Amino acid sequence: MWRVICRNVSTLGVIGAGQMGTGIAIVAAHNANLNVCVHDASEAQVKHSVEFVEKWLKKKRDKGEIKDTDSVLQRIKYTNELKEVAHSDFIVEAISESLEAKLMLFRMLSPLMKSDAVFASNTSSISITKLAGSSAKAQNVIGMHFMNPVPVMTLVEVIKGLQTSDHTLQTTLDLAKRMGKVTTLSEDRPGFIANRILMPYINEAIQVLNEGIATKEHIDETMKLGTNVPMGPLTLADFIGLDTCLSIMQVLHRDFGDSKYRPSPLLVNYVNAGWLGRKTKRGFYTY
Repeated sequence: MWRVICRNVSTLGVIGAGQMGTGIAIVAAHNANLNVCVHDASEAQVKHSVEFVEKWLKKKRDKGEIKDTDSVLQRIKYTNELKEVAHSDFIVEAISESLEAKLMLFRMLSPLMKSDAVFASNTSSISITKLAGSSAKAQNVIGMHFMNPVPVMTLVEVIKGLQTSDHTLQTTLDLAKRMGKVTTLSEDRPGFIANRILMPYINEAIQVLNEGIATKEHIDETMKLGTNVPMGPLTLADFIGLDTCLSIMQVLHRDFGDSKYRPSPLLVNYVNAGWLGRKTKRGFYTY
């Protein structure tokens, strides 16, 4: 069977040391044995990321699942210089779900990258074709949507933009497999597969709460026991981050122009209040 011949990826760059970027760095260094360079301008975020990696490795070592934690730690380094990440064979951006921020990053970083390096976006809803359009190497751009928490969840959605080459696609699929992930392929449409289905479900649960139909506890309990999911929609929204949920719903509403994707006013109000879920200790629940 004919197959695209791809370069061997030995170094991975990660833009963003938040929850997603840190998780991606872990599976790249541990599962795929890659040297990882993580970029973040925030010293506080880098400190939090380092602490999370160390805590995760200690937990695995205590369970007997990892023996040599030092080698994994040594494969992950941090930087506040984009040019240091630009030398990587494969780069994944995991910054905030903002079109403007991502477009700016692609414009800045793509001219500095190797000619055949892949630039993947971990976006959960934004058009890969649009992001590629701002890149100097559009054929090397692809969507690689990891699920949260990355070290636990096995799925990666892969999204090929209009300009994405077969070489880029195959390199991405090969890398995901090395990371121990299972991939699904989606057309470049708002929300792709997972969030096209998940976010309207969460948004409707928020609207049920907003209309006073049931309490948050009863909404979550109904969906947990009634559909056999491990987490109710409001608990899940807090885990994802209400700002992220709102951003995705806004993309769906804007790009489809359909009122069924209109964000619940309660979701908008919670984000405006700074109640973003677990990361701010308050969302639909208090943590």
